[in-house]
Amino acid sequence: MGLLLTLKTLDISGMPATLVTLDLGYNALDDVITAEHLSHLNRLKHIDLSYTSLKIQIVSEWQPPFRLESASFQFCQMGPRFPAWLQSQKSIDSLDMSSTGLSGKLPHWFATTFSRASELNFYNNSITGELPKKMRNMSLQRLFLGSNQLKGRIPHLPVNLTQLDLSRNYLSGPLPSNLPNLSEVVLFSNNISGRIPKSICQSQDLATLDLANNRLEGKFPRCFNPKNIVSVLLSNNRFTGKFPSFLERCTQLVFLDLGWNEFHGRLPVWIGDLVRLEVLALDHNKFFGGIPDKITNISCLIHLNLAANNISGAMPRHLSNFTSMSGSINGCGEIPDNNSPSEKDNVSVVTKGKDLYYDDAEILDMVTIDLSSNYLTGDIPEEITSLLSLRCLNLSGNHLSGKIPNKIGILQSLESLDLSRNNLSGEIPSSLSNLTFLSDLDLSFNNLRGTIPSGSQLDSLYTEHPRMFDGNGGLCGPPLGKNCYVPQKGHMRRKENFSKIQPFHVGILLGFIAGLWVVFCIMLFKKSWRIAYFRLFDSMYDKVYVLVVVSWGKFAQENY
Repeated sequence: MGLLLTLKTLDISGMPATLVTLDLGYNALDDVITAEHLSHLNRLKHIDLSYTSLKIQIVSEWQPPFRLESASFQFCQMGPRFPAWLQSQKSIDSLDMSSTGLSGKLPHWFATTFSRASELNFYNNSITGELPKKMRNMSLQRLFLGSNQLKGRIPHLPVNLTQLDLSRNYLSGPLPSNLPNLSEVVLFSNNISGRIPKSICQSQDLATLDLANNRLEGKFPRCFNPKNIVSVLLSNNRFTGKFPSFLERCTQLVFLDLGWNEFHGRLPVWIGDLVRLEVLALDHNKFFGGIPDKITNISCLIHLNLAANNISGAMPRHLSNFTSMSGSINGCGEIPDNNSPSEKDNVSVVTKGKDLYYDDAEILDMVTIDLSSNYLTGDIPEEITSLLSLRCLNLSGNHLSGKIPNKIGILQSLESLDLSRNNLSGEIPSSLSNLTFLSDLDLSFNNLRGTIPSGSQLDSLYTEHPRMFDGNGGLCGPPLGKNCYVPQKGHMRRKENFSKIQPFHVGILLGFIAGLWVVFCIMLFKKSWRIAYFRLFDSMYDKVYVLVVVSWGKFAQENY
């Protein structure tokens, strides 16, 4: 029956009473199941109705004849109230009621009825109230209550717990002082405050730590030394201190997001040893100094965000070493492997002027480099044009100079390009018009000049973003309504030839004028001298006159 993926109707009232396992999951069933359909199944231990549209409507007074060990009702319609008939299911080991429309508080018998359960999943409902206070005595190993409306403090956790997802709730207060040997902690998007408890040092097998979007502060305990952690997401908190030193030993790290905190100091050189990193987000902190050259050793990197820090110096050379940004396969294909239903969509990317969020799988398709709002100097390395998978490039708000790489048009995947507020000069490369996927462009407030390249893509972009060329007084062309003046050849030739007047010709002319002036002065003072010099001048006049005329005529002939 598991092969009947398009099954729409089924009468289960005729099922044999000896049935142990009922698996109808992943079908198109949309019937209503009542107590009558299940009352004769005395030996039922396993039921799976997940990924159907079944409506389970059972009155609260019903006492089921079976004792379930596992039950999965994911995406069935069971709410709004928590099913009272489950109170009798004290032998249950695994229960999945995610996305079933539950609302209201967890029942008072929650911790006692499910005390033997190893996995409980109530993800993506509307459950309110606080978590049970007696959870410490439960045998739970995996608890998923993310995307609900829970509030209050997190109580002491079960000692055997390895996976915990309480993300997207309204939980507040500090983290519990007892953090057992967890392998996955997903608590993002709450109001949790305080510091990281030292009990986290017990989590030697921790693989995923997601505390983003809370109010946590301070530094990590020095004893924290996870062996094989692959995902550390701490963005949008109040963490302080230098770049966390425990990360130097996390050579299996794939996701690292420390953005929007108060970390400071220089980026460590050993960051280039984290060669498995695919996401590196350190934006909106207080890091200073240069970008370590070894950062280009991280060949798996597909998302680099160092925006809004105090980073200075030149951009990294050898950008072609980012091979995952250069090919068709992004990253190294190592997404953290966990069983949490949570979609970790708290990794942000500023693109197209907006701060967008992506989950683990989506971020691998969003190849980006964001170095904006720093103090970078020097030119844009030509090697950046080797990153053919790049979709978003933001270098705005720096002190970059030189020209825009001439081969920028090779980046055919580019969707967003922001080079605004720099000191870039020269002309806009004509290859820019080849970027057919480009939907956001900002070149404003640079020293660019010359004709703006034409093309349907750039013309439509200008219509949507008419300020993308602002602050470049030397630019001209149809989009700006400013004609590009091109002097005529004859005018340019005369202008150039005037600058080629030889000093010899100028000397002859000036000498002739000076001689005339001397003769004139002498004639004014002495009659005898006037007669002598007049005769000398008369004899030399013809020769000097001919020399001046010939020299000037030769100059005019050569230049006109």
